[in-house]
Amino acid sequence: MDRVSAPFDPAAILPDDLLARFRERAAVHDRDNTFPQADLDELRDAGYLALLVPTALGGGGLGLVETSLLQQRLAGAAPATALAINMHLVWTGVAKVLADRGIDALRFVQEGAVAGDVFAFGISEAGNDLVLFGSDTDAAPLPDGGYAFTGTKIFTSLGPVWTQLGLHGLDVSTPDEPRIVYAFVPRTDAVVTRDDWDTLGMRGTQSRTTELHGAVAPADRVVRRVAPGPNPDPIVFGIFSVFELLLASVYTGIARRALDLAVQTAGRRTSKKTGAAYSQDPDIRRRIAAMALAYDALPPQLEVLSRDVDSVADHGPRWFSLLSGVKHRAVTMAKQVVDDAVLVAGGSSYFASSELSRLYRDVLAGLFHPSDPESAHATVATAWLGPLES
Repeated sequence: MDRVSAPFDPAAILPDDLLARFRERAAVHDRDNTFPQADLDELRDAGYLALLVPTALGGGGLGLVETSLLQQRLAGAAPATALAINMHLVWTGVAKVLADRGIDALRFVQEGAVAGDVFAFGISEAGNDLVLFGSDTDAAPLPDGGYAFTGTKIFTSLGPVWTQLGLHGLDVSTPDEPRIVYAFVPRTDAVVTRDDWDTLGMRGTQSRTTELHGAVAPADRVVRRVAPGPNPDPIVFGIFSVFELLLASVYTGIARRALDLAVQTAGRRTSKKTGAAYSQDPDIRRRIAAMALAYDALPPQLEVLSRDVDSVADHGPRWFSLLSGVKHRAVTMAKQVVDDAVLVAGGSSYFASSELSRLYRDVLAGLFHPSDPESAHATVATAWLGPLES
């Protein structure tokens, strides 16, 4: 396992001048509903696609702790870019989680990331609230051990640029023993990416709908076959842990940027009534203090849980409530912080050209990512109260 000597400085990988370019372009991509290709190119040049790949394979050798900090920093400049690249980092993170636990099934993901492949996350399906525990996509076994996938995936970030799609589907060829199949398919004519991403926020992610028409995953890209339903298989833990922690990191980064903007605005605006800066107004001070109190709780939680995943700590059945809980707290905190930042900034934040206006729209996406509020509360209730009685 790679070790990173402390202290880790995210600015060494994401310097201020790079983030300034990202922030400037973010407004353009939000306005024009376009993919941030230049951001991706600069992140690739910085080694960002291979952050979580061991140095022995040519990667950055970082863990989830460091990657979480980087994603928080990136999201403060360009939330949509951070959320898009998150989906690639999920797969490289899953590869690391499995490798740290002695499972080398995703070595090709690590090698591909170093070589420049862009991995997309093809799990979400319309109406499928089972998420990892079920699929409406048909996974048909092939004689050579591969699978042909037919179905529709939604919210496929990196839609215009991905080269490999990590996905799941249901194999019902043996009716008494159905299996959820996790595999990777390349972009071919059997994959149709719809140009249908026109949303309220996070527009730069270009998380388009993906149609699979018998898209083939070769045998050596079939990663796991597990029973449907809640499952202790490492692939399930790997996806859930990395997905939740990196998502929470993105929204925590948005909250930090909103807090910083509120502080800047409070120091810049002057009250006509008192002649003093808004930073001296007791009500504004209390509002910003409440924002900071809420924000300050999340980075330490992310650090501890990310370190526990990196170090193969064992929280047993508590893992899923801890992970869904930190994601839920991050997105609800971020939404409240952005709401308050808009109030501090005043009417100027209502204009579409305002950065806070964009953050206000971007932060809403957090409510729709798994685990949603209902799922998070159900998971935590089960952890503390036991399962519902049948």
